[in-house]
Amino acid sequence: MTAELENKVAIITGACGGIGLETSRVLARAGARVVLADLPETDLAGAAASVGRGAVHHVVDLTNEVSVRALIDFTIDTFGRLDIVDNNAAHSDPADMLVTQMTVDVWDDTFTVNARGTMLMCKYAIPRLISAGGGAIVNISSATAHAAYDMSTAYACTKAAIETLTRYVATQYGRHGVRCNAIAPGLVRTPRLEVGLPQPIVDIFATHHLAGRIGEPHEIAELVCFLASDRAAFITGQVIAADSGLLAHLPGLPQIRASVAELQSQPS
Repeated sequence: MTAELENKVAIITGACGGIGLETSRVLARAGARVVLADLPETDLAGAAASVGRGAVHHVVDLTNEVSVRALIDFTIDTFGRLDIVDNNAAHSDPADMLVTQMTVDVWDDTFTVNARGTMLMCKYAIPRLISAGGGAIVNISSATAHAAYDMSTAYACTKAAIETLTRYVATQYGRHGVRCNAIAPGLVRTPRLEVGLPQPIVDIFATHHLAGRIGEPHEIAELVCFLASDRAAFITGQVIAADSGLLAHLPGLPQIRASVAELQSQPS
């Protein structure tokens, strides 16, 4: 990859997670000066060291407006500008299940981090992007914003909110040179996935991804890099599915294929 992000400054939230860390690495390899942001209990220093290339780190609590503003100020104080924001951080809760089982605390906590946190990042980043002559925001959504199941109700609703916010930011600030897009991944192999979702469910998702497998963090990170670059200068206000066709096919496709194969194997 050429240094297409040379001299650009990027913030990645949730930077110690699987997708966030890989995005930090991909953007740094593309020439960006990277600020890794995450919660205080994460190994931010270790993550930044693994990225190398002059990457720095800063603690952020997305539930706290002062903390978000401090992250933006730190970036400006350190690098003098801001060009790219990847709103990758997300909160999920094992108790986030059916609506009738939902607690107000789970609902509110999930919305506070995911939806309000993304809004706050946009609120304080946008003036800095404008002062730099324009920039790019990439929000991470989810396929669950588009199709429902029996888990992650609040999480999915926050992702739908983020997609709407994406369109509003793109509309309101496009004339100032700010682009805003979202990525809706399917199931991606991350440390959180490995401890939070039973393998049988992972296997079911894999059969519905048309590649026959779940995604890898670098596949989302490369798309973030593209959307942050000048190659995507005419793309804004969009939600781009990176789900290996998870939502492109009719329900029950694996079972339909198995039934067809069984019928074809029978003697005529």
